[in-house]
Amino acid sequence: MAACNLLSVRTEIAELETARDIGRVCAVESNLLRVRGLGGLARVGDCLRVETSLRVCLTGEVIQLHGAEVSVLPDGVPDGVAIGDRVRLLGPQKLSPSDSWLGRIVDANGDAMDGFPLLGGVSPVDIKRKPLIATRRKALGERLETGSPIFNTVLPVVRGQRIGLFAGSGVGKSSLIADLARRMTADLVVIALVGERGREIREFVEDVLGPEGLSRSVVVAATSDQPPTYRKRCALTAMAIAEHFRDEGRHVLLLMDSVTRFAEAHREIAVAAGEMPALRGYPASTAHTIMSLCERAGPGEDGGGDITAVFSVLVAGSDLEEPIADILRGALDGHIVLDRKIAERGRYPSVDIVKSVSRSLPGAANEHENAIISEIRGLLGAYEDSEMMIKSGLYSEGSDLQVDKALRLWPELEKFWASRKSTATASCFAQLGLLLRRASSPVNEAAR
Repeated sequence: MAACNLLSVRTEIAELETARDIGRVCAVESNLLRVRGLGGLARVGDCLRVETSLRVCLTGEVIQLHGAEVSVLPDGVPDGVAIGDRVRLLGPQKLSPSDSWLGRIVDANGDAMDGFPLLGGVSPVDIKRKPLIATRRKALGERLETGSPIFNTVLPVVRGQRIGLFAGSGVGKSSLIADLARRMTADLVVIALVGERGREIREFVEDVLGPEGLSRSVVVAATSDQPPTYRKRCALTAMAIAEHFRDEGRHVLLLMDSVTRFAEAHREIAVAAGEMPALRGYPASTAHTIMSLCERAGPGEDGGGDITAVFSVLVAGSDLEEPIADILRGALDGHIVLDRKIAERGRYPSVDIVKSVSRSLPGAANEHENAIISEIRGLLGAYEDSEMMIKSGLYSEGSDLQVDKALRLWPELEKFWASRKSTATASCFAQLGLLLRRASSPVNEAAR
């Protein structure tokens, strides 16, 4: 440990600058700053620090280049900034994650939020790295234990898979994310809370995630009151941390809540840079930005680690056709839909199995397990098609053998999905098979 700390200090000393590139504020246009003197030096995406005459330091990000001048979007309101104030070029945003970050909460810049020192590692990484070369990547790996009967059976998650979690507010999304962080098979977990309400961060960490989940996690948080540069950077920082541990050969579980707020932050930055809104208020670059972020997760190269990722999407009004949800469905390896009606009847996780898909199937299951999954989905579909008639009392038993079986299976299946007991995949399939055999009997008093 002492040797690692010494290496961290040496790395920080090596990164000290003997000369600084300095510019001057030449204009303040609403929330944008124009800086002269850094033309030819600054690049789009570079960070800068404005040093005002009032001894107030304000950071920002370069979003436009104009020859000798650059446009800067500050990380806050530019109150106190004056013409002629010094602007220091910091360069690309980099991080130096290490194992000492486990159990800690950091902000979008990789600085500790809990008031204690945070030691960096010896290998700085850029938060805006490119995805791995596609032809060098492994295939999806083995099925993972999740601790949930739903994800251990009909919606399996495999190593390196990227899943979308589509949900409205108040349907158990945060609880499901924390449950996966505690129970899903992985070497460590990186959690990104993008644009989260300030009061909920501590509540999520202490009460929802708990000491067990936090001990193997790095939490990256940006609150909803922070500027769009911070909220967008939060997701990029979390991804860079996950990539760092993946490059060390580890299996990382990345949980990002939510991509919707990441996209909204990107929209604010893009519009400030002059890009016109195109699709329901989102600029044309939104799709590429989201897909570039998602492509950084997934299987690693041969002999390396992997990033299994769950990206949540805030679906307003249960509209699964809204732009962000539509983009993610096409970019990911499956999607999980949380339904408000299921949550209201008290079943958690409130996953709508009929509307959810895991693209790891059929490869993630054997022939017998795939047969069970297919039968379960068929019965759930039959029940859903006849649900209105069943609830209104218009359905007569014997009219449809598939619906009769679904009716006998439904109560037991709901209990099975809601089970909190951690059961291995093989045991989960054995229980499902038993439920199906019992439901096949017309005389089944226990299920009635």
